[in-house]
Amino acid sequence: MSFFQDPPRLGNQYDDDALLRGYLDRVLPRDMKAGLEEEFRELGELSGGYFYAFQLRDRLNEPELTQWNAWGQRVDHIEVSPLWKEAEVLTAKRGLVAVAYERKHGDRSRLHQFALNYLVQPSLDIYSCPLAMTDGAARTLLSLGNQELVARALPHLTSRDPKTFWTSGQWMTERTGGSDVGLTQTVARQTPEGWRLYGTKWFTSATTAQMALTLARPEGNGAGGKGLALFFVETRGADGRMNGIQINRLKDKLGTRKVPTAELTLDGAQAVPVAGLTDGIRNMASMLNVTRTWNAVASTWMMRRALALARDFAKRRVQFGAPLSEKPLHVDTLAGLEAEFHGGFLLAFRAAELLGKMEAGTATEEELLLQRLVTPLAKLTTGRQTVHVTSEVVESFGGAGYVEDTGIPRLMADAQVLSIWEGTTNVLSLDTLRAMAKDGALEALYLDAERRLATAKDTGLRPSVVAAQDALEKARVWVTKAMANPAEVEAGARRFALTLGRTYELALLVEHAQWCLEHGHGPRSMAAARRLTRNGVDLIADMDLDESRLLVV
Repeated sequence: MSFFQDPPRLGNQYDDDALLRGYLDRVLPRDMKAGLEEEFRELGELSGGYFYAFQLRDRLNEPELTQWNAWGQRVDHIEVSPLWKEAEVLTAKRGLVAVAYERKHGDRSRLHQFALNYLVQPSLDIYSCPLAMTDGAARTLLSLGNQELVARALPHLTSRDPKTFWTSGQWMTERTGGSDVGLTQTVARQTPEGWRLYGTKWFTSATTAQMALTLARPEGNGAGGKGLALFFVETRGADGRMNGIQINRLKDKLGTRKVPTAELTLDGAQAVPVAGLTDGIRNMASMLNVTRTWNAVASTWMMRRALALARDFAKRRVQFGAPLSEKPLHVDTLAGLEAEFHGGFLLAFRAAELLGKMEAGTATEEELLLQRLVTPLAKLTTGRQTVHVTSEVVESFGGAGYVEDTGIPRLMADAQVLSIWEGTTNVLSLDTLRAMAKDGALEALYLDAERRLATAKDTGLRPSVVAAQDALEKARVWVTKAMANPAEVEAGARRFALTLGRTYELALLVEHAQWCLEHGHGPRSMAAARRLTRNGVDLIADMDLDESRLLVV
């Protein structure tokens, strides 16, 4: 009984990531990439070494809520994990939010920012959650133009000094509904001291943040989303005491357990309207653009981490006389997952490209239309992919993948949030239909996909080009026909949106594969394109809604 299995190990997460390096070679100017490479390599080393080991040691540390001190005073203090404390310092010093707002690289600053986070966040226990909301809050304040709030909050939200850096919460969900925020019951009352908020928020992530953006209904406003306003709230006053906020409990969640998610009661919390006293949901649009892009990129870095561990383990695990990496069935299984990751990566970073161009004012009219559609597509498509990939990776480890102290089960548990937060797959599918209704958005996606497919010259890519073109045409025919029946459109929205998302991934992958062949990066991306084609991109199917009701009613 002398055998002990060697655990999986990680190397430098920049040097080991051929897809990331090839992509950056393709989309960044040579001088820009050369200037950033040392930074990428440093974070890659920290991610695969120091922080990965820290993450494994820190596994059992979770947020702890202390509601009362020894003298009976309400304090509502949340103690986060040691890793999270260090992640906050790293965030500020490395500018994991700030880079996007310093905009040293123009409309490519978002690519710089998301590449940094993609490299290091897999080892930071979902610290990306408060960062996504912090980034979203900064963009929202800037977009809505409240100069007083911009002056107050932006220097903190984009600070590189850990002592002055703030994170932001995003308090939307109530007991009445998550996606249907028009049902919000929180009331805003004007008092001699200013606006105060009263109500309960059922699910508030990053509750340790110094500020939050939240929805409330000013007294006298009508029902529904139109009557809501967006408010700025600082969580504590100058004396350090909570600002009319009580933390009722921390949520006991399947995954993202390091994230201090809480139920809050707002009992006279002082607040400031961000942009008037109506249209709160519409005023959140900038936030959703940012947080959904974070969600998509997070899906890709979680797939990347899971597959990096699975590939290394396959070399170390010997069964039936050979390493798993030499077993044809195991190789075939991991190859199918790698193809999903390749497609998801390119779609997520395409969303980041478009976000950067929109913010910098360099986007064309076509790109602005495209951004409206690609953002929900990227979020919903990659969210489903990461759930599938991480589940398969857990299985690829056998029994060890089911044992918590290997760290492997956390991959799957944490990944599940990415198809839920900021809109479930079904909700995002309906958002895709709404975005498509904007004049020309769908046509912009088709034109962009066709341009990318047209770059293919290698005959090995021809089957992928044909599959993508066929899927796009089938989707066009289906949606044109289904528009005559609103119930049919809604019932098929998920299959339609996933078909668009997966097909656009394939078009992006075909373009990247051709570039790699021509620029010395080898045939790996072409293999990914061919495999994604075989995995399938066309999910369009005619379904009988009455038959569906028989199965669920």
